[in-house]
Amino acid sequence: MKKILFVSALSIFFSSFMFAQCEKWTGSPDEDALTDAHSVYRGLVKAKDYDSALPHWEKVYKAAPAADGQRSSHYIDGIEIYMHKFGKATDKAEKQAASDMIMKLYDGWAECYPKEAPAMRGDQVYKMFYTLQRPYAETVDIIQKAMKLGGDNTSYSVIDPYARITVHQFKEKQIDAAEARNRNEQLMKLSDAGIKNSKDYSAYYQQSKDAVISLFSEIERDIFDCEYFKSKYVAQYKADPSNPEVYKEVYKQLKRGGCTKSDPIVYEIFKKDSMSTMATFNANNPAFLASKLYKAGDFNGALAKYQEAISAEADPSKKGSYHFSVASIQFRKLKKYSDARRSALQAAELRPNWGKPYMLIGDMYASSSGSCGKTPFDKGLAAIAAIDKYRKAKSVDPSFADEASKKIGKYMAYRPDEESAFMMGVKAGQSQKVPCWIGETVSVSFK
Repeated sequence: MKKILFVSALSIFFSSFMFAQCEKWTGSPDEDALTDAHSVYRGLVKAKDYDSALPHWEKVYKAAPAADGQRSSHYIDGIEIYMHKFGKATDKAEKQAASDMIMKLYDGWAECYPKEAPAMRGDQVYKMFYTLQRPYAETVDIIQKAMKLGGDNTSYSVIDPYARITVHQFKEKQIDAAEARNRNEQLMKLSDAGIKNSKDYSAYYQQSKDAVISLFSEIERDIFDCEYFKSKYVAQYKADPSNPEVYKEVYKQLKRGGCTKSDPIVYEIFKKDSMSTMATFNANNPAFLASKLYKAGDFNGALAKYQEAISAEADPSKKGSYHFSVASIQFRKLKKYSDARRSALQAAELRPNWGKPYMLIGDMYASSSGSCGKTPFDKGLAAIAAIDKYRKAKSVDPSFADEASKKIGKYMAYRPDEESAFMMGVKAGQSQKVPCWIGETVSVSFK
């Protein structure tokens, strides 16, 4: 009930003083009583006893809103009193009534003391946005009044709220891109003027400008064209054109802003970014570069890069794959059989369930069977060694069973014949060392 009475009383109060918005006590028959009431409420406001101050303030404000015409304290103190009421209120209607009263006090202040209006409107915007949370459209109206009155001297306190409201309204499709760009231009111009001209608040204007840039970054790609992004970022590049961190970030932002490589400065930055990216990638991915060198026919260069990859890699599986690639090049391209076998065995050790290294060693032995040793018997032993490796491959890795079986079937016919073995005094199942670089011991079997 008290809240309802407060709201009703406030409505009556509004209507009773609005007709005499700028009335003064000077020359009034009640001037002494009003100045006394003024002194009483002022003391209570200074003591922050707002509830006790209210009836005294109402008395002087109702009779003389503009006081003696030389001071705006009735508006300033009234706003302070009703901000207190707003903060205390728990009922929505009571809060709304206090908020409405504050808005009316600001309007009266601007009407009766127009010279104070530019600074006062900045304070009003701040309270509307951060405390009273007035509707955005209403706040924008006051912001625009403040900017019209203040020009380049408009208070920095309107900048952040205007930027936030603009971004919100654009996202909600309440304003179009042209209006958002126009507001951004106004805010940047105001910020720059404050930074340049304000002795006491330059840092605040700079903070506000930084906030505008940050807030508009959410929508800048939707409202600006390439020229905006060039004006925003190209200067950073020109100030430090050899710094990869700078030109990579600048190119990213220009690309996001819709800039294309048809623009000379964009293309210049793109080339640096592209070359740097490739160099960084190659430096961090030696195996990739090894593959490129292999395809280009630079087999020794490829081996060197694979060794870099092996040294840098911690994952056993990947490291095993690189060892296998080394073995393949050493065998198939450089004919370094012993080195190739050593590399293949390193791959097999790192990937124990992988049959491919054994298949490769089998191919090495098979390819050497025609030249390994002086007699057909010796050459047949190389074929047995190859068969053993193919069998090893499919025993550790069933995925190679079909391929290994085909090769086993092929090289079974290259084993020694029993007659030549008999002449050498060798029987089936005996162990024999394979000659030449192979040097392995095999169990003799005949074709």
